[in-house]
Amino acid sequence: MSTPRSEEPVRTPSPGARAPLPVLDLDFARAQFPALAGGWVFLDNAGGSQVLASVADRVRDYLLTSSVQVGASYEPSRLAAERIAAAARAGALLVNAADPSEVVLGPSTTQLLQNLARAFRERIGPGDEIVVTNADHEANVTPWLRLVEERGATVRFWRADPATAGLGLAGLAPLMTARTRLVCFPHVSNVVGTVHPVAEITRFVHQRGALVCVDGVAYAPHRAVDVRAWDADLYVFSLYKVFGPHQGLLYGKRDLLLDLANVNHVFVPKDALPYKLLPGNLNYELAHGVPAIVEYLEELGRRAGAGLDATARELIEAAFAAIARHEESLTAPLLEYLAGKPGVRLLGDPAPGRDGRIATVAFSVEGRSSAGIPAAIDPFRIGIRYGDFHARRLIEDLGLAERGGIVRISMAHYNTPEEIERLIAALETVL
Repeated sequence: MSTPRSEEPVRTPSPGARAPLPVLDLDFARAQFPALAGGWVFLDNAGGSQVLASVADRVRDYLLTSSVQVGASYEPSRLAAERIAAAARAGALLVNAADPSEVVLGPSTTQLLQNLARAFRERIGPGDEIVVTNADHEANVTPWLRLVEERGATVRFWRADPATAGLGLAGLAPLMTARTRLVCFPHVSNVVGTVHPVAEITRFVHQRGALVCVDGVAYAPHRAVDVRAWDADLYVFSLYKVFGPHQGLLYGKRDLLLDLANVNHVFVPKDALPYKLLPGNLNYELAHGVPAIVEYLEELGRRAGAGLDATARELIEAAFAAIARHEESLTAPLLEYLAGKPGVRLLGDPAPGRDGRIATVAFSVEGRSSAGIPAAIDPFRIGIRYGDFHARRLIEDLGLAERGGIVRISMAHYNTPEEIERLIAALETVL
């Protein structure tokens, strides 16, 4: 006879225990990406994810029904303008911004950061200092180097720990002075997969009177972005790595964006957001695809068990919680395999924990060029890459440039355990 529910003992979670994560509906997820039916295993997702069919449908719809210039009084133009506004609202929801005016959509993360650095020219002067890292994608380094050279300012390099390839506050603290104006760093290394504590770093920087510009490209496909929780001043990432169109998204606190210089036509008002930060404007049809990303994540959140009364933001967070759990299960066997392979140098945290790394794994092999390994994997119809991935400074400082950089395997939530088993079998043959 079963014990009545009211008599069941109450189990108190142990200190530090986390609630179980929602479960990803993998079959549903894979069905939304037509490219996955082609037989290839896509494990180069950090370079660009597969695209949702719903995104492509919206891009096509825009081109065929509202491909006109915005700003006119006639109905198709008003429809086009509303669609662009809806894209900004979707972007704000995706990053948890307070207002859609804090979201700037543009051609790419690289271009948005180039525009942003130009817009900072009135805030940086002789003797001022900007901190950049050797662990970042060059997109968040070169624009600031050019700015300090133009303005007579100084750049300081925050260097990753050679043993872990991660960034720590112990390395940042000596660089901060009364003249530090901006600290630019990656949320996640795009080659190592290490997650840096954005909220902690931001508090540290703010206490010393400076701003932060966070490269979130490698983080955004794997975890929910929450710029308000982290108090980030500037946050940027690529939507084409978050299952969407080939665009970038820049978030900035509204007061900061209003204060930045205009980089568009000289007659554009300083309060014209986001237009003043977009010379050439944005791609309208691609912007119309952005809401499909949010709609997809909301449905993932529902299927993961979010409550019927969950808000859109709560659905997104539930979706990414399910994504984190699934990706951890993909990463664990690969890390275990590589860690036990003689001659393999595995970069970053060897544990698959969702707080310390995302599903991007980098390694090199003693005595072998990294270039030959992906090519040898190609016949297995598995796509991986090698190189420095525009994090050249880190690869050079780790002594891996002469070896052709690293081999990078970057998983997404639509990958399966069977695909990872297939990869490990192929690596066993090749290595």
